[in-house]
Amino acid sequence: MTNTQQLIAGMTISVEGNIYRVESCVKVTVAKGTPFIKAKLKDLMTDETVEKNFKVGQSVTEVNLAERTLEYLYLEGKDYLFLDIGELEQVLIPAPIISEKVNFLKEGVHVKARSYGETIFSIELPQFLELMIVKTEPADHVSLISNGTKSAILETGAKIEVPLFTEVGDIVKVDTQTCDYIQRV
Repeated sequence: MTNTQQLIAGMTISVEGNIYRVESCVKVTVAKGTPFIKAKLKDLMTDETVEKNFKVGQSVTEVNLAERTLEYLYLEGKDYLFLDIGELEQVLIPAPIISEKVNFLKEGVHVKARSYGETIFSIELPQFLELMIVKTEPADHVSLISNGTKSAILETGAKIEVPLFTEVGDIVKVDTQTCDYIQRV
């Protein structure tokens, strides 16, 4: 347990059964009334940001999220099946938690998952992945002159800009956080 005066950005807390990450907090002092702590919290399940007011000195439960290494196996219905490398158990993760990261998931990719109990709140892809180009758009006249890139679709379905010299079948290194081409492998 911790109290509201010890809240800092980045801390994970449990409030009314929900798990939140503290985005910001400030002590508000009013001329006629009791001071309070105003906190901006991000719900780790819904990704929704809410503001909550707490009494000064009110107890809150600090939560420590566990980090697990998972290996992506395949899509099962609308959810994604992973293998927990440490426990050798299968873990099913709902699509909303994967969100846009699905564009870089392929069989065998290892991700870091943050969880509390059995509930996984987020996954983190490796910063760089090597993926094959399965389709490229023909370069138009403007891109030939201006930036020298064309659109490509990778084996995972991600669409990125690649240099004109890349072709279907090439393996390219991609930054998964910025969706940028790094180099041809």
